[in-house]
Amino acid sequence: MDILKEVNDIFIDVLENDNLVINRETTSADVEEWDSLNHIQLIVSIEKHFHLKFSASEIRNWKDVGAMCDAIAAKMAVA
Repeated sequence: MDILKEVNDIFIDVLENDNLVINRETTSADVEEWDSLNHIQLIVSIEKHFHLKFSASEIRNWKDVGAMCDAIAAKMAVA
């Protein structure tokens, strides 16, 4: 499973930007549509897609897409 590709697909869907390509170093500052409201929608969509639930403290620790993907992978390994 390529978590980054799946997360990229979620970003494309939520942010409605078909040309968006993210990588592990991508942050909200790099993506014009990624504001605080869309951040919540991204998290909800990621949780639904991967059937996971993240705590607020886990989410606050995400500094970039790589940290987000690592958290998904870690949760999936435990589940």
